[in-house]
Amino acid sequence: MPREQKQVRELQEGSYVMMDSAPCKINHYSTAKPGKHGSAKARVEGKGVFDDKKRSLSQPVDAKVWVPIIERKQGQVVNVNDDEVQVMDLDTYDTFTMRIPEGEEFTSDDNIEYLDYEGQRKIIG
Repeated sequence: MPREQKQVRELQEGSYVMMDSAPCKINHYSTAKPGKHGSAKARVEGKGVFDDKKRSLSQPVDAKVWVPIIERKQGQVVNVNDDEVQVMDLDTYDTFTMRIPEGEEFTSDDNIEYLDYEGQRKIIG
């Protein structure tokens, strides 16, 4: 699995973190001051990169969490079917099918950018 461990205090909005075994993009990050008998706590809210589900995480700032290493890749559209598009990776020349995001239109030979993590792929606009 392409991922690494970081302390919660190293996270920031716009970066990625694993929540409920799913890679999520951080939308909101806040900390609460340490109490009389405890350490500072962080509250992280995020949205699933591939499933768009909202998730949250509350941990001490010195706790370790997994951070996914999501690759940003280039591809070329080979074929377009109803709501799916066949894409060829421009580095490896692998061909695979991805769902077209709502509001997007593609034609053959269009160059696209997509996210890839452990076989999960998503076109980014």
